[in-house]
Amino acid sequence: MKNQDTPTVQPHARPLAIDLFAGAGGMSLGFEQAGFEVAAAVEIDPIHCAIHKFNFPNTVVIPQSVAGLSGKEIRERAGLGDRRIDCVFGGPPCQGFSLIGQRVLDDPRNSLVMDFVRLVAELDADTFVFENVKGLTLGKQRAFLDELVQAFAAKGYQIRLPWRVLDAAHYGVPQHRQRLILLGAKTGRELPDYPLPKTNPADGKRQMQGLPFGPSCEQAIGDLPDADRFETLIEVDAVRTTAFKKASDFAAEMRCTTNDAWHYGYVREWNPAILTSSARTTHTDISRRRFSETEPGCIEPISRFFKLSPDGLSNTLRAGTDGARGAFTSPRPIHYLHNRCITVREMARLHGFPDWFRLHSTKWHGARQIGNSVPPPLARAVAATVMRALGIKPARPPQVITLGDEALLYLELAEAAEHFGVAKPNSKRDRKSGTKKRKQSEIEEARILLRVVNG
Repeated sequence: MKNQDTPTVQPHARPLAIDLFAGAGGMSLGFEQAGFEVAAAVEIDPIHCAIHKFNFPNTVVIPQSVAGLSGKEIRERAGLGDRRIDCVFGGPPCQGFSLIGQRVLDDPRNSLVMDFVRLVAELDADTFVFENVKGLTLGKQRAFLDELVQAFAAKGYQIRLPWRVLDAAHYGVPQHRQRLILLGAKTGRELPDYPLPKTNPADGKRQMQGLPFGPSCEQAIGDLPDADRFETLIEVDAVRTTAFKKASDFAAEMRCTTNDAWHYGYVREWNPAILTSSARTTHTDISRRRFSETEPGCIEPISRFFKLSPDGLSNTLRAGTDGARGAFTSPRPIHYLHNRCITVREMARLHGFPDWFRLHSTKWHGARQIGNSVPPPLARAVAATVMRALGIKPARPPQVITLGDEALLYLELAEAAEHFGVAKPNSKRDRKSGTKKRKQSEIEEARILLRVVNG
């Protein structure tokens, strides 16, 4: 296997964390912003690996499944030696369905969950954060969680009980997104507690006294220029512009123009004059008319797309089905003002990703990377409680990071697999841009245009 990474971890005061099932890096970003050094990220999808490597160039990406991967290998490949691992975090895919007469964790479909438990123990992590879908807490699937608590106990770890489902809208995210979070620590160590809500949802649901309202959809994306104004965004996903409008407090943080926008994470070198991840979508006149006739906060009856309300929150942004299943829908809501689906950048804003954070150049891959990720502000709130339990005071790093090679954002699946020296995953598609797959000459032309845009 090609080794695309050389260990870059240097001795410093920042606590170490490992991201399993890293995806594009929503949890990685939240943990970094809370003050952790994300030393390694394990991810099987080479497209996600490429995006993670671009945004976190100092993190060692391990492009393979956790199955068969040992804690020793992770330490060696990340150059960690015998350094203490303060936290392991991630959201393993799991079914959680009970089988008659069989323990849920014995179901082979849930083997990756046991690999998560195994790696937490092999890495001798002081704490862990397990993230997953709310559905695991409902009905018969609760047995899954009971068995998971027992599995961790057998490895010498305790879990904060009762477990809780957190809504990202209570942590400054303009989107309702509920995720199960399990917090654990070595037996005898202080257990992290759940973070207190910080905001009331902008739509007024589940209000909590004394908390400010979080950002609305308009406050999240209203300052962004309309992608339909730029012809070049038909061919590329970025354009240089000065057409940004007055930013709300939330939008200013996403633009990194506020003092605390970087939190305890690394400052990135980036050009805020370039609107990125904003490839246009071609809609028919009929579709645009249907979109215009749909009331904000309602579902358009033909496409079944949700139309954002300027004063409300986004619905839960979803990844859609993957290419292996033969269906490629990655639904994006309808903009509250413009008669089109929102762009990937607008999705990223609604998820709490700052504007320097880039997604894959295609709308389909970019949208699924957001839909599969934990909103960074929610991850940051959780990570901050882990930091407190560890007794560590976070500090801002003095270094400024240069983002990775932009070519990583444009790799097709086969190219990404070749780049990381792994076999191409079994999939019925390489990429999706809403049109036919581009010829290589067209891709090169798009890259040339992007270089012109970047100056």
